[in-house]
Amino acid sequence: MDERFEEFVAQRADALLRYGYLLSGNPHDAADLTQEALIRLHRAWPSVRQKQAPEAYTRMIMTRLHIRTWRLRRRERLDWALPDTARTDRLPSDDGLWPALAGLPKKQRAVLVLRYYEDLSDVEIAAVLGVSRGTVRSHASLGLAKLRTTLPHPTTNGNSA
Repeated sequence: MDERFEEFVAQRADALLRYGYLLSGNPHDAADLTQEALIRLHRAWPSVRQKQAPEAYTRMIMTRLHIRTWRLRRRERLDWALPDTARTDRLPSDDGLWPALAGLPKKQRAVLVLRYYEDLSDVEIAAVLGVSRGTVRSHASLGLAKLRTTLPHPTTNGNSA
């Protein structure tokens, strides 16, 4: 096995697992997404390491696998227990965002995760999801509108000024 692949997995597996958790909302599905994506990355490793960024390629695989899964299932069972691994990124807070995000349709959630967690542009999101830029903007707008109606305004603390 290529030492660079082993090094990549050792360095980035936890971050990929967190990304899978953000996509799926379930630690078991996140682990499955990560494992399957790394298997596919290993198959494509010789060309990926020379032409593309391996992490971006792996995240694209994970996103497409997740989309395919929810297209097949059409329903997702959510489990909010966090994975039992160390983290370096900021953990989700208990401010109601995660339940609200889980209540969004899958495509809206995927667009919002790719836009705000992965910081992808509309063009990049469209390429990952296989949809038009207009569809990306529509899903983002609808998802944000739903979150705004679900979540309290951050400056509102229940007191009137």
